Amino acid sequence: MPAADTRDADSAPGDLRRSISNTLKGSAGNLVEWYDVYVYSVFATYFEAKFFSADDRNATLYVWAIFAMTFLMRPIGAWYFGRFADRHGRRLALTVSVTLMAVCSLLIAVTPTVATIGIAAPLLLLFARLLQGFATGGEYGASATYMSEAAIPGRRGFLSSFHYVTLVGGHVLAQATLLLMLQWLTPEQISDWGWRVAFGLGGIAAVVVFWLRRSMDESLDAAAIEAARTGKAAKSGSLRELFVHQWRPLLLCFLITAGGTLAFYTYSVIGPKMVQAQFAGGDVLTGTVINLVALSVLMLLQPLGGWLSDLVGRKTLLVFFGIGGVLYTWFLVLHLPQQTGWLHAFGVLALGFVILTGYTSINAVVKAELFPTHVRALGVGLGYALANSAFGGTAPLLYQASLRSDHVETFVLYATAVIAVSLLVYVFFLENKGRNWLDHADETHLR
Repeated sequence: MPAADTRDADSAPGDLRRSISNTLKGSAGNLVEWYDVYVYSVFATYFEAKFFSADDRNATLYVWAIFAMTFLMRPIGAWYFGRFADRHGRRLALTVSVTLMAVCSLLIAVTPTVATIGIAAPLLLLFARLLQGFATGGEYGASATYMSEAAIPGRRGFLSSFHYVTLVGGHVLAQATLLLMLQWLTPEQISDWGWRVAFGLGGIAAVVVFWLRRSMDESLDAAAIEAARTGKAAKSGSLRELFVHQWRPLLLCFLITAGGTLAFYTYSVIGPKMVQAQFAGGDVLTGTVINLVALSVLMLLQPLGGWLSDLVGRKTLLVFFGIGGVLYTWFLVLHLPQQTGWLHAFGVLALGFVILTGYTSINAVVKAELFPTHVRALGVGLGYALANSAFGGTAPLLYQASLRSDHVETFVLYATAVIAVSLLVYVFFLENKGRNWLDHADETHLR
């Protein structure tokens, strides 16, 4: 699997403008969907008592268990939307996924509390988050595929890096929403009704994205869509085709993702929660500002990582991440909670984000380059979702459990070991140069 584009980077200005326009439209939807994902983790502390009894000492574990359970739906969403995108086009799949995400956010925003409707409250929360997990599973594969296909050769790393600019941007927006509320509301007001506003904003923003995505160019060839519609392309979006003939890239996609997704949730979800908890007893605003600035740094690093990958190759950045992750994870997890000064806390978190960029900035295009067109959305989405469900979504829950049992070192060893496995894959099974499925026409889906 090659990493850098080998064709001429020069393209007509019109092609570049169109590619940028499609990238921005695709990114806008991604931004809103991931805001809806991360608003849960950012505001969990504030709405926890609304869905579980304040006297229940396991309430925090239940909240994060729901967060983890939503990841069980991602492989199903990846299968459904991946098949849909490979047969009916990327644009329509992305439009449907963002609509579903919006409906679920609005449902959470208006759900009555456990004091009002009893156990129905956490069940409605779980139902909405499961559907959001289903939508997110479809969003990743379709959007990663679309943005990689829409990017012009020679700049694919840079343009496709905006997939994670907006993914991290969703987290930044969620943190910024909390920061604004802390400026104008008391913690009690946020816990009472402010968190509902945060979820409602995500649902409303998705309406705007719905119209933006309707005007995107379709990256899947019209002939491929017509062949799939008329039944002439049985291989398009086929699980049998994927598991029988494309199992090697699927396995590779899974292993590439495993260490990356575990590091991502450890660094960008658990890390900010550590900072939030560390400053909870004093200046809550300071902890929120640290997280917001650090996540903004991570967001702005993505295009730099993508640009570098176009120059030096994808493998180089992935190996940088793998080595850094193996060496640094223990320090971040064990020492970040001990930082009482804002500068030290920011430095520990920000350095972790620099290392993480080696994976996040290019993981979309790396996976898209693995698969032929007719199963690309399905392969990228399913390979990612399976690893994401197994290693990413469970990370906050496992960390909380290790914290409760005073075995955090066990979590560190686990995270480091998974990243090390992915590092071996980067070193021995990836290449920096050569042709890939995005660099030449693939017509096998028409046969």
